[in-house]
Amino acid sequence: MPSESDILCIVMTKFPILYWPRKTTDDAEYQLSRKVINSATGAMPTVITENLDLDAIMNENPDSVVYYPVFCGSTGWWGELLGANAVVVDKMIISPECQLMVIHSDKNANSHGTNQLLAAEIYPSSGFFKKMNSSIATVADMLATDAGTILALFSGRNPNKFVNILESTGNSYLGCIGRY
Repeated sequence: MPSESDILCIVMTKFPILYWPRKTTDDAEYQLSRKVINSATGAMPTVITENLDLDAIMNENPDSVVYYPVFCGSTGWWGELLGANAVVVDKMIISPECQLMVIHSDKNANSHGTNQLLAAEIYPSSGFFKKMNSSIATVADMLATDAGTILALFSGRNPNKFVNILESTGNSYLGCIGRY
């Protein structure tokens, strides 16, 4: 008899996957997300409601596509993409409060977008913010750490300029988690 993980692997190779960390009952955004994915792919998504392990999904099924909701006010959603072999390749607007990030294995990603999602650990100093301007990158999300640094996600078009600003101000580039 196949194990639960075997069944999950079989299902994931055939269908898109919707991660939904909220209660699904009577959730209009959940229902709309499923309909949008079905329209885009021709298949209703398999739904995962807890314990999403992007790295495991992408290692076991590199052809999987995960739809990851980012809600208004969400912070840190992108953290699990750091170090995983998964990248954002697109986003779908569901409502003013919800957008779905379309995530593929980095081996199969075909990203054509110009907006790159760039992660960095920064020291909150005026020197950094004076050098960084909106023509280089804009902040998409920030999280304070106990060490006094900020883990930040930026959206920018030129990662070379971004990394140069980071390095010249003593900050650390963590990587690109995708583009759309």
